[in-house]
Amino acid sequence: MSNAEAENGVSFEQAMDKLEQIVSKLESGDVPLEKAIELFQEGMALSHLCGQKLEQVEQKIETLLEENGNFVKKPFQPASD
Repeated sequence: MSNAEAENGVSFEQAMDKLEQIVSKLESGDVPLEKAIELFQEGMALSHLCGQKLEQVEQKIETLLEENGNFVKKPFQPASD
């Protein structure tokens, strides 16, 4: 998957699956150096894509909180570290 493919409608799950395959190949140690560099670059692009997709989803999440017997939509606020 090229950078162009990564930007053209690849789902989070597809990107994660491909990233896991790349990690497995790199961990095996049976990859020539040039191919390892290509895989590493592709993996970094996929990692960045997944991070962006998670940020987009996080912005869309709304939590329902009960206030005085009514449910109120409030923007998702992640726990601070």
